[in-house]
Amino acid sequence: MRLHQLGPARGAKKSSTRVGRGIGSGAGKTSGRGQTGQKARAGGGKGPAFEGGQTPLQRRLPKRGFNNKIFRRNLVTVNVDRLNRFDDGTEVTPKLLLEAGIIKKTGDGVKILGRGELERKLTVQMHGFSKSAVTKIQAAGGKAEVI
Repeated sequence: MRLHQLGPARGAKKSSTRVGRGIGSGAGKTSGRGQTGQKARAGGGKGPAFEGGQTPLQRRLPKRGFNNKIFRRNLVTVNVDRLNRFDDGTEVTPKLLLEAGIIKKTGDGVKILGRGELERKLTVQMHGFSKSAVTKIQAAGGKAEVI
């Protein structure tokens, strides 16, 4: 046996019935659709979601979800432990963080979060603070001011 002699087993492939090709074909005139009715007409099946004119399930169920992206503020976050690189008494602002390379951009504002410990006495002026960040800044003897 050679490669060009290989093929499917006898009877494995069945050719599709050609409908509407005259009375002698056995599938002429109505093409196997019966006489009349919805399924005898063009597009009569209406697809898997059609429920006979009743409102389909996908239209009866409520649409969920809500998106409020147009009002969202994209705040850049910095943790309190990153502020230890500044000297005591420094006034830390978003501009200073940019220059120091701690953040790449200010976005819609900068928020200080409370991970880590602060060992410096700093005056931090930012757009937002978490509660834990404020307590840690004040515990170190500094001030947290919202701009």
